[in-house]
Amino acid sequence: MKRKRERIFYNYECTLTGQSFSMTEKAPNPAELVSVEGYYQLHPDKNDRPAAVKKQLAHDAEAQQALDDLKKENPQ
Repeated sequence: MKRKRERIFYNYECTLTGQSFSMTEKAPNPAELVSVEGYYQLHPDKNDRPAAVKKQLAHDAEAQQALDDLKKENPQ
């Protein structure tokens, strides 16, 4: 009978954006990890993503900002 190999996941948080992500390998320097979004914030000149992706990210950021503004105006 073949044993299934258990995978261990390591959870990390981006130091710039606060975004959480998990990896299957342990990071040697977890304090230096950044998300993809964080990388492009640090290096805007290397942002070679397609225009459709940039447009969608801008739209998502605007929607999140509007939601945050509504939460501030109407705390429950």
